[in-house]
Amino acid sequence: MLDPATLREDVAARFTALVESGALVAPLPGSGRTGERFRALSDLGRADLSLARLGEGHLDAVAILHELDGPRPGPGERWGVWAAQPPGPGLSAERRPEGWRLSGLKPYCSGARVCTHALVTADSDEGRRLFAVRVAEPGVSPVPGSWQAVGMAGSDTPDVTFSDVPATPVGEVGQYVERPGFQHGGIGVAACWLGGARAVADTLLASARKRTPDAHTAAHLGAVDVLLGAAETVLAQAGDDIDADPLDALGDARVRSLRVRALAEQVCTDVLGHVGRATGAGPLCHDARHARNVADLTVYIRQHHAERNLAELGQLLAEREDADRDETDRDGTDREAGR
Repeated sequence: MLDPATLREDVAARFTALVESGALVAPLPGSGRTGERFRALSDLGRADLSLARLGEGHLDAVAILHELDGPRPGPGERWGVWAAQPPGPGLSAERRPEGWRLSGLKPYCSGARVCTHALVTADSDEGRRLFAVRVAEPGVSPVPGSWQAVGMAGSDTPDVTFSDVPATPVGEVGQYVERPGFQHGGIGVAACWLGGARAVADTLLASARKRTPDAHTAAHLGAVDVLLGAAETVLAQAGDDIDADPLDALGDARVRSLRVRALAEQVCTDVLGHVGRATGAGPLCHDARHARNVADLTVYIRQHHAERNLAELGQLLAEREDADRDETDRDGTDREAGR
């Protein structure tokens, strides 16, 4: 098992190579090939979740800049999206005669030491908005020791302090989260999770192939196949639905994103359980790659907000039902009045 610093450097080198070779590309969300985008992210997750975290951030930044008419990434530029907003002191933006400046703390900045640029959310007098920054600016400093995770250690996701850092606004106030692409991008993260679950499941499949599986192992393998097959089918359908309505004229994007992410998180959790129960401690103790896959997936899926997101989904569904009932009642009243 590589130590965290070596692992971080290894992932950073591979991320850099992907960007500089032009291999880190995917169709834009809603371009008619969203399913291909999700498959590419899932493949990255299956190969290495920490690498997928950096790759997904870069590809998400490319999509955001396209959707909000921001600057286009130049050759070799490695972008991240640093938009976490947990409770506590955050990042503030001040408009000055010479331009915008950012100061404060931004947590969970994946690729802090390898990204050349980042899209960062910050609070201003006008409201929360998105900014593009150069990570090499003197006032951008990762906080030592602020990323202690064993899982996703290679993603290098520390807190970062900003001290009077020049920034370029991207889009209008609130536009980053209000655009349909925000929801499409959330499903891209779920695609990475499912790729990571495939990597964990590969250990169970390899174990079963080495010998005739007993009934319990076979049952766990079958259960994992059903879970992943169902989730990947839903993911593919989400891609088709996004391509059919990329600007969310039907208003389904938020519900779709909440559903897919909740399903993916639950499937990943169940896959971890099935594989662990079927294979025991052996792979976790003697297979460094499997141990890392399990640790990475365990941390990464906590990006899902669990019951908080489920509660939001339930509220949206209840409000939609009320709206549909009101519409039906109005239609009935109109028909009665027309008689």
